[in-house]
Amino acid sequence: MVEVFAVASGKGGTGKTTSTVALGMALADRYDVTVVDADTGMANLLFHAGLSDAETTLHDVLADDAPVEAAAYDRFGLTVVPCGTSLDGFRDADPDRLRDVVATLAEDTDVILLDSPPALDSRTAVLPIVLADRIVVVLQPTIPAISDGLKVQEYATTYDTDVAGLLFNKVRESESIEQVSEKTERYFDGPTLAAVPESERAREARRAGRPLLAHAPECEAATAYRAAAESLTVRDGAAADAADRFQSAVIPESL
Repeated sequence: MVEVFAVASGKGGTGKTTSTVALGMALADRYDVTVVDADTGMANLLFHAGLSDAETTLHDVLADDAPVEAAAYDRFGLTVVPCGTSLDGFRDADPDRLRDVVATLAEDTDVILLDSPPALDSRTAVLPIVLADRIVVVLQPTIPAISDGLKVQEYATTYDTDVAGLLFNKVRESESIEQVSEKTERYFDGPTLAAVPESERAREARRAGRPLLAHAPECEAATAYRAAAESLTVRDGAAADAADRFQSAVIPESL
């Protein structure tokens, strides 16, 4: 079985990468999970997974300088494919090769999480949504963030990618998340998976270069992420069929 989720937000600062890794670790209790940093322009995953010194990254794979296996690292119960941060690496990377990367990874995992670029302003940014079976939309409970999330959903439905659910993040005690969630679900196709509270432990984990669920597994935010993963039902799919589909995916020429 294999299913690919793009974790997307439509804007920066929502805690998307933290959420991607946390969901991955929580899902890894039941599935074999691979997390890919598909944000080739502003990569962040390597800093969350203790891979800031990784010699081979997705940039090398997309430049056809290394096989994907060389950029896959075992970390915290996950297979992590980080992306580099150099401008040269970004320039040399061919985003079209992401299809083959996902197809190769799909042969040997149950779940793939694509940490997507925050802004959908280029074909490179939209590509993870095109390749995914479903998206998880990470939102803050604010009107601008919800508006950006709706744009993500619009792109997803354009390319026949379903919405798996909404994940509210960095929720403050003063925010009436139940009312916001109820109103938001009227406009989104998926349910609310969880509301993750604002957390100093998440910031500590980021500074330590460790995932939140490894750094503070019992904190409220970690508990909320595990609840989100429990709410996320992974669909069965044949790996060979998935690989063929990814390799033949039509990449938009322009937005």
